[in-house]
Amino acid sequence: MKLENIKLVVTDMDGTLLNSKHELTPTFFETYNKLKRNNIKFIAASGRQYYSIADKFESILDEITIIAENGAYIRKNGTEILVKSIHIDLLKKVIEYTRTLPNIYIVLCGKTKAYIEQKEENFVNFFKEFYNKYEIVDNLLDNLEDDYFKIALYNPYGAEENIYPFFEKFSEELQIKISGEFWVDIMQLNVNKGTAINLIQNAHNISKDETLVFGDYLNDLEMFQNAGISVAMKNAHPKIKEIASYITESNDEKGVEVFINKLA
Repeated sequence: MKLENIKLVVTDMDGTLLNSKHELTPTFFETYNKLKRNNIKFIAASGRQYYSIADKFESILDEITIIAENGAYIRKNGTEILVKSIHIDLLKKVIEYTRTLPNIYIVLCGKTKAYIEQKEENFVNFFKEFYNKYEIVDNLLDNLEDDYFKIALYNPYGAEENIYPFFEKFSEELQIKISGEFWVDIMQLNVNKGTAINLIQNAHNISKDETLVFGDYLNDLEMFQNAGISVAMKNAHPKIKEIASYITESNDEKGVEVFINKLA
């Protein structure tokens, strides 16, 4: 495989491109410039809020495309390419149901900001890493005036056992994705990173075989299915490693950069 055969590189953020401190390494921008010199488009695709992703790429923000909120929102250089909001009736149903379950924190992800009811300092400090713009409200269901891309659910005891099983019953109406060890994301049906990438591939006449993707968790599954070359991190979920074309070093060992720099 040669770099000259690639036209699009897409990478997840947390657990993939970012290290365990949620940072880009200084050498990332050298790797990015290598892609740029080869006329390869770069996309950051994450469950994060747009503003949180944009903050990491401030110096190159006008050059790259950002897929935010697990594929519900795509933006490049200030231009919105895709906006997929959850229907308000479904949103209310999910939030009201979630309130009946123990130990689940709700984040309502809007276009202008994220909204939470919880005021606990530990949760707010953790949450702020992923959502730069947010508001703490008394009731999430009051004054629903934003475009809402996603409902993010957090359980400190783990998502696969303590969130996901309770929400599978919504899977015919909504997209339910385990997006991290402690997170489940709920979006409009058929919203995921894979459909977002496919839209960009079609817009730029880029084939699946010309697409290289990096990821680490279950919300990267559809992204892997829409790429000819899929690379899992050493720290990835076992199911992601199973379907990956290659496995690279961990996110703390600059696995994305290592793989790209190995390509001639």
